[in-house]
Amino acid sequence: MNEIVLIIVAHTDDETIGMGGTIARHVFEGDNVFSISMTDGVGARPNHSDEIIKNRKNAAHNASEILGFKWLDNANFPDNSMDSISLLDVVKFIEAAKEKVHPTIVYTHSTADLNIDHRIVAEATMTAFRPQPNEEWKEIRAFEVPSATDYSHEDVTSSFYPNLFISIEEYWEKKNQALIQYQGEIREEPHSRSFHGIETLANYRGNQVGLNLAEAFQILRKIKR
Repeated sequence: MNEIVLIIVAHTDDETIGMGGTIARHVFEGDNVFSISMTDGVGARPNHSDEIIKNRKNAAHNASEILGFKWLDNANFPDNSMDSISLLDVVKFIEAAKEKVHPTIVYTHSTADLNIDHRIVAEATMTAFRPQPNEEWKEIRAFEVPSATDYSHEDVTSSFYPNLFISIEEYWEKKNQALIQYQGEIREEPHSRSFHGIETLANYRGNQVGLNLAEAFQILRKIKR
């Protein structure tokens, strides 16, 4: 039975940077993959403009075409200021997407991330998918984002302890092509969000479990119904 996958991110580009190879693998294996984002991803920057917002939307569209997933409705919450709005509003937005596609597997951010938007989205996702009778989802997975998860500390946030490793060796080229669409978000070396830094992380996660390239996840909840 094919899975219905819903990826819940704060900003477009998080999905590709964090788990682009896994998305491509899900699609290749016949799963239906959808994603929602919460902000325009650039509104907090001093030089943001309508043109920059348009370019980010185009990049997100191109990345989805390459990886094979579909964007659902994207929210317009304040970028990097999601702590200024009601958590309930975020939960309701996620619940609306949940009712649209009825996912079986859910991916979202780790609460270990330094980025406040990421942490709020993670909390709202767990609330929207709280265990109740007659639910259809069976697993919630958190992913890491270079320059967000690695920038925090357990004394400030929680910690990211991966317990699921997915080989993306055969899907690395797809991820790399999608990353190129977000080139404006990629940093110069040495930086964990550089092209080299992202590949190095995939190599490290793979080597931890005897693989060449992998993406790592923390299973937050799993239910066998």
